[in-house]
Amino acid sequence: MKRQIFAPEHEAFRATVRSFLAREVLPYYEQWEKDGVVSRDAWRAAGKQGLLGFAVPEEYGGGGTPDFRYSAVLAEEFTRAGAPGLALGLHNDIIGPYLTSLATDEQKRRWLPGFCDGSLITAIAMTEPGAGSDLQGIRTHAEDHGGHWVLNGSKTFISNGILADLVIVVAKTTPEGGAHGLSLLVVERGMDGFERGRNLDKIGQKAQDTAELFFRDVRVPKENLLGDLDGAFVHLMTNLAQERLSIAVSAIAAAEHLLEITTEYVKEREAFGRPLATKQHIRFEIAEMATECAVTRTFLDRCIADHDNGELDAVHASMAKWWATELQKRVADRCLQLHGGYGYMSEFPVARAFTDGRIQTIYGGTTEIMKEIIGRSLLG
Repeated sequence: MKRQIFAPEHEAFRATVRSFLAREVLPYYEQWEKDGVVSRDAWRAAGKQGLLGFAVPEEYGGGGTPDFRYSAVLAEEFTRAGAPGLALGLHNDIIGPYLTSLATDEQKRRWLPGFCDGSLITAIAMTEPGAGSDLQGIRTHAEDHGGHWVLNGSKTFISNGILADLVIVVAKTTPEGGAHGLSLLVVERGMDGFERGRNLDKIGQKAQDTAELFFRDVRVPKENLLGDLDGAFVHLMTNLAQERLSIAVSAIAAAEHLLEITTEYVKEREAFGRPLATKQHIRFEIAEMATECAVTRTFLDRCIADHDNGELDAVHASMAKWWATELQKRVADRCLQLHGGYGYMSEFPVARAFTDGRIQTIYGGTTEIMKEIIGRSLLG
């Protein structure tokens, strides 16, 4: 089915992204995988190419457009290239909205130019060793000391944690914490007491640095409070729909790409003197995956259009995230199986996609949390 959501300018942007990937990412990606982190030069190159800060006002160096379709194109092309390590989606789609919607004018002048030119890499720190999707369990806390906050605690599984120059930290600013006692505090590189732990060894997305972060009596200026005091819960809920949509967009792109490469593989690979594609079971497998991808793509494109119109709600974003990421997981497993032993070899794209994509049903809210959100909306 021909997609209807993109205009010529989005397809022109797609060509730009593919050129950027070929020039600035793919020649270096194997080394980044070995290093466990991408080069900061790639971030600067992304900024120079205009791939950062689409929704940031032009006065701060951004693109000045809230059109999410540009982010969708970026996510699709990076996914198809098998290069999730350069986490531009995290920077643009997840952290960017906090800065553009909550930052004061002074904070925008201080942070957004670097956000857009790639000199200031960002992260958001919610997850803790004992608290994941449940924000009520957050223990990191900040005490008011007049002109500054004193921040103590730890975070884990923080994407961009090693490279980040600016980290939005979710912390308790009341003893109770919870829905009415959490705030967003911005911790900057070089603040005393801010330390990074291990670059965590993951089964996939090895080029994406993922770290433990520690805060020991970090003095955070009052000027680094982002949004309302004790208002983090509402701020986080407001931005989660776009975060989950962004994950879903990359998930369906991954499933479609795996289907494409597997379809070509079974046409070429022979068993018992005939191509695998001549076997009824193989044809049925391909038919099932193609249908699931087509149906999911239609729903996702509608979600993208609704989001651009300000109409995407938390429930449908949760549906998109749940369904697309679980589809990605199923398709990756089935495509690896159809590749046989070659699918288990790291040099085959299907093997890397299998491990890189496994996190998709976990971060941004697990599948189980997505179902809970949807179920509550229906049953109260």
